[in-house]
Amino acid sequence: MALELALIPARTKLETNGEGSPLNVSASETRTFLCRLTVTDQIEQESLDVSIWGSADGRDFGKKPLLKLPQQFYRGTTKMVLDISLRPEVTFLQAKWELNRWGRVSPIPMFVAELRLGEIPPMLRGRATSPVGTVSARER
Repeated sequence: MALELALIPARTKLETNGEGSPLNVSASETRTFLCRLTVTDQIEQESLDVSIWGSADGRDFGKKPLLKLPQQFYRGTTKMVLDISLRPEVTFLQAKWELNRWGRVSPIPMFVAELRLGEIPPMLRGRATSPVGTVSARER
């Protein structure tokens, strides 16, 4: 069964820079995930930067993220693939976010967001595929 993770749980209100709880991904078969960042609410003149970090022990996440998602300004969903199959030392994943606000209204930024990771299942092996060809008028 494919692994599903919520690095930022649904309906999380983000008002300051922060980080989520480390989640163990050692049960992942493919170590490849479809990351879906969904912003469901925000105010004007602000930005959200979300990154995913990896760790062997769940404490030291290093100095560089594994993945930086595109900067968000508005409501919507952004998708990216995270492949850690060549990083066998990574056992834990953690989301970190940074908020930025500009303008003359309230100085406190606010986003309501979630970051879900769904494991991409392995491709079927040994299944024959036929090449795509043209069909003649007689075969129709």
